[in-house]
Amino acid sequence: MFVSSRQETANGPRREFELGDEEFRFLASFMSKETGIVLSDHKRDMVCGRLVKRLRALGLREFSQYCDMLRGPQGHAEVENLVNAITTNITNFFREPHHFDHLRDQVLAPRLNERPRRPRVRIWSAGCSTGEEPYSIAMTMADALKGCDGWDALVLATDIDTNVLRRGEAGLYPLAALDHIPESYRKRFVRRAHEADKVQMADEIRRLIRFRRLNLHENWPMKGLFDAIFCRNVAIYFDKPTQRQLFNRYADRLFMGGILYLGHAESLIGVSDRFEAVDKTSYRRIK
Repeated sequence: MFVSSRQETANGPRREFELGDEEFRFLASFMSKETGIVLSDHKRDMVCGRLVKRLRALGLREFSQYCDMLRGPQGHAEVENLVNAITTNITNFFREPHHFDHLRDQVLAPRLNERPRRPRVRIWSAGCSTGEEPYSIAMTMADALKGCDGWDALVLATDIDTNVLRRGEAGLYPLAALDHIPESYRKRFVRRAHEADKVQMADEIRRLIRFRRLNLHENWPMKGLFDAIFCRNVAIYFDKPTQRQLFNRYADRLFMGGILYLGHAESLIGVSDRFEAVDKTSYRRIK
């Protein structure tokens, strides 16, 4: 079986690249080993279409040549480009808004009421894509902590795709993105950009976020614990054993009682017993 990328010619479509069974199996195995991402057979068309530009950029004529490159000494350096091409990044501000209500009322408000001697809050956006999620977290945090001096507050935003991290760090978004941001937040935290039809996240919000590249399948350099972790629409790309390992590692990185937020199509049922459900796709660490 082959999946082809075609170009139109005067005589009709011609075959440009073919992704055969052997090459697809290798790419799927390579991605699984390097990132934990599972590429099932029904994603073959997607893989073929997204890697065509990369093959052209490298001057390669066949997928077999690309696979040979990944096997060779250049393979490690190419992983970042491969991952950037394959991964999907679809998001918007305040997606699944009930999570941000829960963050405000059940995570941040109780922390404020504790009045700790060293006030500190840490939230992790894992798989942050182009930044809409961590900026939504930061706006919620800035609003909740308004008037509370001395708080050490930070959002860690990580993704495996360096392209989306650069976009998130820039904090520039199209005007249409404002439709998903509550009006009170727009007035306080969003500015008109110098570029036409763009908006810029305010400096006070950008200062709350640290964008970093992180492969969830590898070692995590963070040492401290988090009050909450957002990992939404990420685990769906992993098989069950990888999910079990990932959620166990998340539990280790959360304070006892800390919250893990998942995507609407994800669940911990049959995957982890270290959390209890406390709201829609919101889970509290219990062990």
